[in-house]
Formats: sequence, structure tokens, C-alpha cells
Amino acid sequence: MTRLILATRNAGKVTELHSILADAGLPHELVGADAYPDIPDVKETGITFAENALLKAHAMARATGLPAVADDSGLCVDVLNGAPGIFSARWAGRHGDDEANLGLLLAQLSDIEAPHRGAHFACAAALALPDGTERVVEGRLLGTLRRAPAGTGGFGYDPVLQPAGESRTCAELTAAEKNAISHRGQAFRALVPAVREMLG
Repeated sequence: MTRLILATRNAGKVTELHSILADAGLPHELVGADAYPDIPDVKETGITFAENALLKAHAMARATGLPAVADDSGLCVDVLNGAPGIFSARWAGRHGDDEANLGLLLAQLSDIEAPHRGAHFACAAALALPDGTERVVEGRLLGTLRRAPAGTGGFGYDPVLQPAGESRTCAELTAAEKNAISHRGQAFRALVPAVREMLG
């Protein structure tokens, strides 16, 4: 059984990818970055989600000699030309301050009318082998931005993105409902053929 590393310390992501691989009949042993605590986190210096995902996957594959998967994701707002994009987690200046990021975004869009509040969550997922072989795929969750947050589930910008065809925000969906349509779920599922091809 091939060990596959997901370059994250987020247990939820590991569980999600494990479930997707199992559903696809791929019996790989999946572990997160916590299994290798001596390996430092990689700085995300890329200018696209794909570049950042590949940076993390290659770094983990080189450090462990094992195949590695990594992802990078964020919110892309149409009228902001795709921003916050790769800066989603630090849009207000401090990394991971969800409340400040959300507040700043809503303030920036305060005078934008409903027809022009289109946005999507984007995720790039990369698979890298120790020999440098790589594959990257992307997933998107299209929607529109509410004027005020709604819901207590999820994190980040979930309380303001209302998926296309939905009357609720991502934060109002159950975890199962969100995972079924999420940008990360789409990207991880799109990576399955590459895992099958490259790892057997």
C-alpha cells in the first residue's frame, strides 16, 4: 500500500480526501503533515492557487521521498478582478482573521448591486512525486455574495457566498451538503484519475 501525504495540518481536509480516495476504490494510506512534524510549513510565494499547491506538494514529496498532495484555495470576486484570490486568508492584513477579512470585503462591495456580486471559491489540488512528476487540477464553486453574513457553519467567507441555485449561504449548509459541491471536493475528486494513473 502506497503512503500518500496531504500537505496540511487540517484534519478535516485529510478526512475529506481519505473518503474521496476510498469511494474511488484507491486503497492508499493517507496521512497529513502532522505525521512529519520536523518538516517546516512551506511559504506560499506563488501568484496563483496552482503555483502554491505545487510548491507545497513538491516540498513535501522531496522531504519525505513519498508522493504528496497539496491544495490552495480562496475567494475570487468578479468586480474585484478575481481578488482577494490568493490573498483571501490575509485580505485585511493579518493571516487567518476571518472576521476582519469578511468585514473588509463587505465594506469594499457595499455599493455593488446584486446583479454584479458574482464570485466563486476556487481550489487547486496538486499531486507531486519525488522524481518531480506533477499534476494539478482545479475546482470551482460559483455563487453570489450576500450583503451580510448568514449561518454558523464553515469558515472564512462561507457566511457570505450563496452557491448558484441555492437559497442558503455555504455557512448554512450541512457539512455533507457543502462537501458535495465544494471547490475543494471538486478538485480532490478531479485528482483521483491522476492518483490512479501515477500511483496505481
